[in-house]
Amino acid sequence: MQRDSGAGDATPGTPSPTHGGRLRHRKRSSEVLSDVNKANGANLLLNDQNKYKSMLVRTYSSLWMMAGFVFLIYMGHLYIWAMVVVIQIFMAKELFNLLRKANEDRQLPGFRMLNWHFFFTAMLFTYGRFLSRQLVNTVTSDKLLYKLVGGVIKYQMFICYFLYIAGFVWFIVTLKKKAYKYQFSQYAWTHMILLMVFAQSSFTVANIFDGIFWFLLPASLIAINDVAAYFFGFFFGKTPLIKLSPKKTWEGFIGASVTTMLSAFVLANFMGHFQWLTCPRKDLSTGWLHCDPGPMFTPESYSLPGWMPQWFPWREVAIMPVQWHALALGLFASIIAPFGGFFASGFKRAFKFKDFGDSIPGHGGFTDRMDCQMVMAVFVYIYYQSFVMVQDLSVETILEQILRNLTVEEQHDLYEQLGKLLARAN
Repeated sequence: MQRDSGAGDATPGTPSPTHGGRLRHRKRSSEVLSDVNKANGANLLLNDQNKYKSMLVRTYSSLWMMAGFVFLIYMGHLYIWAMVVVIQIFMAKELFNLLRKANEDRQLPGFRMLNWHFFFTAMLFTYGRFLSRQLVNTVTSDKLLYKLVGGVIKYQMFICYFLYIAGFVWFIVTLKKKAYKYQFSQYAWTHMILLMVFAQSSFTVANIFDGIFWFLLPASLIAINDVAAYFFGFFFGKTPLIKLSPKKTWEGFIGASVTTMLSAFVLANFMGHFQWLTCPRKDLSTGWLHCDPGPMFTPESYSLPGWMPQWFPWREVAIMPVQWHALALGLFASIIAPFGGFFASGFKRAFKFKDFGDSIPGHGGFTDRMDCQMVMAVFVYIYYQSFVMVQDLSVETILEQILRNLTVEEQHDLYEQLGKLLARAN
């Protein structure tokens, strides 16, 4: 009876609690699919928003870097060299910090200074060799400074070796029990950093003083290749290129290669018209440059083939010989230089970190931006020395050899003998 009265108490048309519960928890399959699609759509929209936000941040920071870079190009060789030095310091700092362990460092006071001792010793050795000629040409008007610089250049290798040995002794003296493995690993890591940073980026400085053209064009090609690969991959990328860098695609790689080759040919012609970019700097001054551009930057006329249509306005084109060399640089920047980035990606994966640093918003650290640039700088230096530079014996080269190998008395004797020879010739 109670069961019947309970059933009868229910209002007609109102479902029973048990049945109602079943209805509350059951949904049609179409409703479930609709909810899933909404959730997936929300996730996709969120991912797209993050994707575009990342691109926007990267674009803003790139524009700021480009503006600063153009300003330094306008200021000249010495300021560009200073920029390279600053970048090297930031790169060294990022790389030094990668394998640091706070507990071990606290037990080894002053050990971190040893890294920077080796760093600045390597800097003195590298730039002392590359810039000795510019130093000599800068100080020839001051007798005392001329003697001082001459002595530094002559004994530069010994000074650097003494500084390195001092660091080596410092390292041995500071060895502590239970920290041997960490200290020796840091010692080896420091030397690997010096090899990677200085053995490659020092060639960048040599390229700068051979003419800003040989620094600006390769650096621009790497930047163009990187940006083109990013945008082609962003909008068209579907096929993965290499496992070390999952975001790289074949579409981005091919699109960037074509863009870089075309840019190399066009930019070489544009930059070749400015003596500020093409003239080599033979001292450490910052004044304007004037020089004979030489045959490398002198346009040559080429007749177009007869099958060109009649409506085409030109029958011949003017091409600088350097534009053909620029194609070689563009090919290297497109095909080989990206492997510097792949190497960095593999290195980061091996040690399980995303970026070398966070100095540049949207890009990571300076090392993340310079991996391909360093590979490119070495190639440009070797290519320039092998195929472009005219091998001649200049006054600056002879003067450098005199300062390095002759004493002051021998230099006076040479001066007197040259004076006699010139007097007889007159």
